[in-house]
Amino acid sequence: MSFASDVKEEIGKQTDRGRHCQIAQFAIIFALTGHIKKDFKNDNYIEMRTENLTVAKKSYMLLKCMFDTSPEVMIRTHNLQVQSKNYFICIKDSTLVIEVLKTIKLLSDENQWGDFGTVNKLIVQNMCCKRAFLRGAFMVAGSVTNPEKGYHLEIAVLSAKLAEQLKEEMSAFDIDAKIVERKKYQVVYIKEGAQIVDFLNVIGAHMALMEFENVRIVKEVRNSVNRQVNCETANITKIVNTAARQIEDIKYIQCNMGFGTLSDGLREIAELRLEYPDSSLQELGKMLDNPISKSGVNHRLKKLSNIANELRQEKEGIS
Repeated sequence: MSFASDVKEEIGKQTDRGRHCQIAQFAIIFALTGHIKKDFKNDNYIEMRTENLTVAKKSYMLLKCMFDTSPEVMIRTHNLQVQSKNYFICIKDSTLVIEVLKTIKLLSDENQWGDFGTVNKLIVQNMCCKRAFLRGAFMVAGSVTNPEKGYHLEIAVLSAKLAEQLKEEMSAFDIDAKIVERKKYQVVYIKEGAQIVDFLNVIGAHMALMEFENVRIVKEVRNSVNRQVNCETANITKIVNTAARQIEDIKYIQCNMGFGTLSDGLREIAELRLEYPDSSLQELGKMLDNPISKSGVNHRLKKLSNIANELRQEKEGIS
């Protein structure tokens, strides 16, 4: 199973005690999977269709719990090669259909139809209901990348209104989601690791949250160590390259004019650099008869480099 499947299975096992939370969760599940159809008598009936067994189970249990009914369940295999199944949850009793639709406020007491592209805001006023709403949305249309591979959580819906509503409900928990259009879908997504952790906490996926956090911590420590190693490697490389240039300049001076005309300080640091090519500037400074600072050693070596460059230019001018 994928990490996303584990999350869905975990939140699918949760039971909201409050009926208002059950309604909020069922409302979003119906918004994403439900249809109102006509039977041969031209009566309305409800059909909820999903390929996710967890969603099918949750839909069945919510209907049974809220309306004390056992809805009709049908299973159809639509791809024999991969054994892909569609689950259909149906309510055909006309009185119950009306009760369900009124409960999720898709039908008013005056039998006026509501907005099918979103969930009525009256249903998700409480913070607990917002959690149930987001839990149901992720269960049906959500996905999250395995944290070993990267940080990305999304919920893909068809309705732009519903996408905005999801983003708004997430913001109630200080989760800053973004929306992008992908083919026919409006995708509400989060790419920041800490924000994904917050979302998993909101929907009650605590086991998945712990796994995600463990992986995230290990990755951050590993990245920190790698950055430190890379930084130290870069510093060592820089020191080695600088020392190599210094030695090259000093040898050039030694071969083309000797050390006799150099000042005592320059001659002493030149001889030490040749004798101790791997030593740091600070170490070289301490080896002098009259020790000097790291910046003092660097100043003398720069003077030697300038002398070497002047000798090279003179030689080029002669040639």
